[in-house]
Amino acid sequence: MTDAPAGDVRSAAERLHDHLAATAQLPVERRARRLLGEAEAVAGDMRACEDRVVVERAAVVTDLLGEIEATGDSRADAHLARARALAEDLARREPR
Repeated sequence: MTDAPAGDVRSAAERLHDHLAATAQLPVERRARRLLGEAEAVAGDMRACEDRVVVERAAVVTDLLGEIEATGDSRADAHLARARALAEDLARREPR
């Protein structure tokens, strides 16, 4: 998993999914787990989509992650912060 600045849309979408998937085995609070799971599912689906769809779905992921204040685990919080940054970057892009 790399945290290099987001390059192409597909690479950023892959990294977003990787960060969300990394939280799956961590001890995360129940509400955060549900929201992370939903965000991971959306991020997983968007990896195979056209760029314009990725941008739209990244906004959905941003909204879901925005509802999480903390996860209860510092490692999950770090992945959450990186996932938020990637989702926000993707959601701001101009769809092609």
